[in-house]
Amino acid sequence: MKREFTVIVEKGEDNYYIGSVPELKGCHTQGKTLDELMTNIKEAIKLCLDVMGDEEITTELIGIQKITV
Repeated sequence: MKREFTVIVEKGEDNYYIGSVPELKGCHTQGKTLDELMTNIKEAIKLCLDVMGDEEITTELIGIQKITV
């Protein structure tokens, strides 16, 4: 069964792309290119799901907001 996840992509100081999946606690990785990042994040998602087993995913990304303080 295929599942869909949200990936937040940022660019670090070293110009590597950093990806994280808010629905899966601790699921993040990096890649030198966007293609490499997407390959790596798929692997990270699979590993996180293996570790979780039958644990239900209870979070859902609603949106991203910017705020000035």
